[in-house]
Amino acid sequence: MADLSYENRVAVITGAGGGLGREHALLLASRGAQIVVNDLGGSIDGTAEGNLGPAATVVKEITDLGGVAVVDGNSVATTEGGEAIVKTAMDNFGRIDILINNAGILRDKTFHNMTPELWQAVIDVHLTGAYNVTRPAWIHMRDAKYGRVVNTASSSGILGNFGQANYGAAKMGLVGFTRVLAAEGTKSNIKVNALAPVAKTRMTEELLGAMADKLDPKLVAPIVAWLVHEDCPVTGEIYSAAGGRIARMFIGLTEGYYNPALSLEDVRDHFEEIRDETGYTVPRGPSDEFAGLMKHFSA
Repeated sequence: MADLSYENRVAVITGAGGGLGREHALLLASRGAQIVVNDLGGSIDGTAEGNLGPAATVVKEITDLGGVAVVDGNSVATTEGGEAIVKTAMDNFGRIDILINNAGILRDKTFHNMTPELWQAVIDVHLTGAYNVTRPAWIHMRDAKYGRVVNTASSSGILGNFGQANYGAAKMGLVGFTRVLAAEGTKSNIKVNALAPVAKTRMTEELLGAMADKLDPKLVAPIVAWLVHEDCPVTGEIYSAAGGRIARMFIGLTEGYYNPALSLEDVRDHFEEIRDETGYTVPRGPSDEFAGLMKHFSA
């Protein structure tokens, strides 16, 4: 089979000055995509912004290899910043086909020490930041009847992780965001999927311990590149990527227990049946859940 190409495609990648975003940018550029490398160049907690050096370095890497890329230093955390990032793509390339929402910060604290400032800063970058960039991009994608979006979620949100209430809430919020946009984008040929990566980056190297050296961020980029390719058939799905292993993550629904005269004691007495994972289903959306209910209601 022929190698996958991204010729004539324009990709915006946020937080692409290093780590995962850099690898996404390098891979897509090597296959012909024109790249907007967005990065503030700040510290991992989001402070000390305004250093375009990391983004400029990635752009130089791409251009030195014969690719095409431009720098963008706008913040995803504001509406104006999100619009400006998309404007960079339109001004330089006249279109936007691919958006990878990768920008992120960490401000970890156990929940009893989680201040409103720590909470809001992380939500603003990860969750609201994805909204801020995706909404203006979405308008162009709808007009073009084509688009591919990947939102960077995390197992810290899907599964939970100690000391990361802000990060986990933002990342699971991105799963819901992904599912809704996947449903809304279908008629416009816009596909939206989520990534739950595990990789050694500035943000994670102190958290990963001895496993860190096995978790090269370069091994995450192939699944992201596939999810933003025009041939990718899926939308609304979540993929785990770690150290060369790619797997699908999903939300399952047990068969459960039904009683039209349900009482509190019924729940107590049948709780193991409610929790039993035998014969679970993977609903594609609320309509699938409702279809499962109808078999009880129509009996």
